[in-house]
Amino acid sequence: MAKKDNKISMPMSGAGLVRYFDDESVGPKIAPEIVIAITVILGIFCFILRFSV
Repeated sequence: MAKKDNKISMPMSGAGLVRYFDDESVGPKIAPEIVIAITVILGIFCFILRFSV
């Protein structure tokens, strides 16, 4: 006869968690490098406008 274990079995670690990165969203996809470049360019442009007058 097999011996019964009295161990408590824990649920899986990913049970009940929503994986948001699997969802595809609608809209334009922009690389992070492009966002940073646009921000730097806009900052430089504002700096030039501020001190040019």
